[in-house]
Amino acid sequence: MDLYSAKQRWKVVLIFVSLLIIGASLFVSNQMIQKIAERERSKAKEWAGALKKKVELVELNARIFKSLREREREKIELVVAAQKTLLNPSDLSLNQDLAFTLNIIESNKDIPVILLNDDGTLAQHRNLDTLLNKQNQEAAILALAKKWKTEGHEFQINVFGDMHMSFLYGESRAYLNLQKQSDSLITSFNQDLSNQSNLIPVLFYDVKGQKVISSNLPKKELSSSRIAKTIANLKAQNKPIHINFGEGEKILYFSDSPEVKQLIWLPYIQFGVVGLIVIIGYLLFSTYRKAEQNQVWAGLAKETAHQLGTPLSSLMAWVSYLENEDVDPMVPREMHKDLQRLEKITDRFSKIGSGAKLVEEDFVFTIENNLNYLKARLSDKIDIEFTVDGQRPMIVLHNRSLMEWVVENICKNAVDAMGGVGKLQVHVKEVAEWVHVDITDSGKGLTAKQFKTIFQPGYSTKKRGWGLGLTLVKRIVEEYHKGRVFVVASELDKGTTFRISIPH
Repeated sequence: MDLYSAKQRWKVVLIFVSLLIIGASLFVSNQMIQKIAERERSKAKEWAGALKKKVELVELNARIFKSLREREREKIELVVAAQKTLLNPSDLSLNQDLAFTLNIIESNKDIPVILLNDDGTLAQHRNLDTLLNKQNQEAAILALAKKWKTEGHEFQINVFGDMHMSFLYGESRAYLNLQKQSDSLITSFNQDLSNQSNLIPVLFYDVKGQKVISSNLPKKELSSSRIAKTIANLKAQNKPIHINFGEGEKILYFSDSPEVKQLIWLPYIQFGVVGLIVIIGYLLFSTYRKAEQNQVWAGLAKETAHQLGTPLSSLMAWVSYLENEDVDPMVPREMHKDLQRLEKITDRFSKIGSGAKLVEEDFVFTIENNLNYLKARLSDKIDIEFTVDGQRPMIVLHNRSLMEWVVENICKNAVDAMGGVGKLQVHVKEVAEWVHVDITDSGKGLTAKQFKTIFQPGYSTKKRGWGLGLTLVKRIVEEYHKGRVFVVASELDKGTTFRISIPH
């Protein structure tokens, strides 16, 4: 009993230490992973801040473009008005300052302009040197004029009567250079978003337009049916970054990288694999240990049967000798009964060691016959009650000798638990595919912890017990008869009920 109590304590201690180690390892691993995740989030925020500055620069360029375009439009309109003054003779009566008008036209040093006659031929041009090749200049100018016309960069100047001239203009060199820089910034902005596929998932969303500006997420996550859920998931993982450029709010959503997500599960996967290996190892060692125990039991039983065989033969010879001598006949008769008992014990050990043969016969007769044998050898203060719930004969596949040993061991333990005084009830019941034998005593009872340990080798509630009786019972019922034996119920100082279940 002390052995199993110590074993249980060590199990509890080892389980506690194991859980402590696993908990500490998981805590340390999670702390490290959290630090890595925070570092990545910090990098993402730094990247988002840089991206915000770049977007602000793009928006600033757009505002500059707008302002520059308006100024150039105003300048062109002024140049057109001056050109009308020179080309329309009717305006000469207005006493304009022609020198001032010419100065306005001459002051246009950067905006390219083309003046076409009414028939579409070239009249004059200005500031086109950087836009044209040296060869086929006139054809190139006309092609450029056609392009500007389709873009809406045209004014009609009435010369006289129905005669008109077309005044066309393009963007200035300063505007084109600024446009090139803006395109470079936009390209860089888009590349920065696209390159995040190697870092973290991002989603740049226009709240006002309700549309995705840029993202490296899979297309199915950006579909109209799933975009709201995608945004909610990203928002739950990290606080989004709001960017407002005066043209409506834009929001940058981002989440942890796939590597961080995998690292979060890594400790659990590791301990899961280790736990699986430990469980498999435990099962293998348990199987080998059980096989070794079976070999020990079989060897012990064979050796016991062998050792008992020699003195039994000798004793039988001595009994035969006494029967032929002038002695009290009761002496050899009682000795013969004890020899039969020893023969039965030897037969039981022999069957455990070499395998028991099961026979279909009346199970009730086996139990009842064994109880009649016990009644003659137990105290008169033990009241044995035997009942059967089912038809007789109750044919069950079993080994009579071994099953008698099972009932005998449980009954003797019950008698010991009652201190030699009490009531012993044995009830046989047939249900479906099982035959149950319930053995109930009125003894001192068992605690719930003892329900399983009582069948372990070496466990005994008696000071001088070997702790092998119920172990043999369990082996005979489960190994040889493929049945079950267990404690159904027990209450301290009131009694215990054991159940033997044999397949029918």
